[in-house]
Amino acid sequence: MKFGIRIPPPQMGPIADPDFIVRYSQLVESLGFESLWTIDHAVMHMEYDSRYPYKKTGRTPLPADSNMPDPLIMMGLIAGVTERIRLGTSMLILPQRHPLILAKEVASLDQYSKGRITLGVGVGWVKEEVEAMKQNFSDRGRRANEWLEILRALWSQDVSDFDGDYFQFEGVISNPKPAQPGGVPIMVGGHSEAAARRAGRYGDEFYPHWSTRGPDRAELERLVPIVMESAEAAGRPANIVKLTLTGTSDAKTALETAEFCAELGAERVVVLPPKGELDGALPDELERFRDQVMAQFD
Repeated sequence: MKFGIRIPPPQMGPIADPDFIVRYSQLVESLGFESLWTIDHAVMHMEYDSRYPYKKTGRTPLPADSNMPDPLIMMGLIAGVTERIRLGTSMLILPQRHPLILAKEVASLDQYSKGRITLGVGVGWVKEEVEAMKQNFSDRGRRANEWLEILRALWSQDVSDFDGDYFQFEGVISNPKPAQPGGVPIMVGGHSEAAARRAGRYGDEFYPHWSTRGPDRAELERLVPIVMESAEAAGRPANIVKLTLTGTSDAKTALETAEFCAELGAERVVVLPPKGELDGALPDELERFRDQVMAQFD
């Protein structure tokens, strides 16, 4: 099993500071983490009625005034100061992006990183954010599906034609192509049946974010067959979509959580970094995680 780690959330680290990002990225690469994951919000709202689906409170843990750089630009910085670690978005809010521009941005990142990019995508949960961008919240899933078709077409075809509900074009050429054969891997995030169907039809990986607690097991066992059925319906092998789950770096529960994720069939666990400063306890805590958890899955 592979272990990824998140960029610290804004309340835990100065992620707008390039020196911090460089040092943190090089640290986790040196410790053997397989991947490093960024987050995405175009804007935050001081007040919102939307419900955050991954906390019982329904409120995001991110402060509204979080200093949150664009994830793709951050990944470009990280790619330039690392050599091995895979870089991914967890999650890029796909329907907010223009698909033709996104195809070029991500393919360029993949070229410059020498094939180390995974595009993790979701549809977003903040209605207020979507409406601020003058987009329709209710059709964001349909737009996301079409955007994925466009990305696949532009990455794989020398000359592309497309006739969708939202975009139509003929004779389009998009270069560069991704460095990775077959295009940039796509990780589909979400906890709904629609997300599971999207992962089966379009994804290389499925990331439902949770499933590190007992009650989530039944829900995961309900969604995984939907992923497999959707893959088969799209003419793909039923088991083609790999599973990523969320883990913890907490010393008391990290190994138990990782073992639970492995039992559920995860091929990767993405953990939140432990609290601490780069010049303080954080490196020691990450080394302890490497020695006590990651080493058990080598």
